[in-house]
Amino acid sequence: METVLVACKTLEDELSAAKQATGTNYETVWIESGLHDVPNKLTARLIEVLGCISADRVLLAMGFCGNSVQGIRAGSYELIIPRVDDCISLLLGSIEARAKVSDEYAAYFLTEGWMRGERNLWVEYQYTFDKYGEEKALHIAEMMFGHYRTLGLLDTGIAPIEPLVESTRIIAETLKLEQKIIPASVGYLELLLTGPWPADKFLVKSPGEEITLKDLLF
Repeated sequence: METVLVACKTLEDELSAAKQATGTNYETVWIESGLHDVPNKLTARLIEVLGCISADRVLLAMGFCGNSVQGIRAGSYELIIPRVDDCISLLLGSIEARAKVSDEYAAYFLTEGWMRGERNLWVEYQYTFDKYGEEKALHIAEMMFGHYRTLGLLDTGIAPIEPLVESTRIIAETLKLEQKIIPASVGYLELLLTGPWPADKFLVKSPGEEITLKDLLF
């Protein structure tokens, strides 16, 4: 059975590790991480990509991402997507696990892949700094991140976490957040690559079926 993987670029490192662990090497189509900030553009890009695929099965390595997958229709293939709101929940194992960590640490989460993204929070802060100056940039940052207490650095164990700690230290200091290393895993991605795909963890659509709003309710 021919399988194609459509994946958020943010998860490139984690998917590489999951592929190695599972012995899979599916053709992979990458979706730009910056599109997550504009759900309608992400939806349009997904429709474009999925419309060009000829396969028996498509694995979508991302979350529902602001319901951006709503309205997407499976082509001549079976379409499978994790039942999570975003990539953070995917790496933490579930929405419930993410909520628990969020409640405990009031964390804004980061990964190495997210920091490489074209529109990560530090890129946005620097843009604001250059355009409006430090005082206004800090004021905007306070409005956006003031309710967070920690910068949660996800450690999946696939690579040393120290470089991410160092590269985000200035972010934590600027935004007055405490760095916190959060244990994470690529286990959910491994299950996506190999199956089985239980209904409580995956949304599975048969060929021709459309993803509806009802499908996205948790």
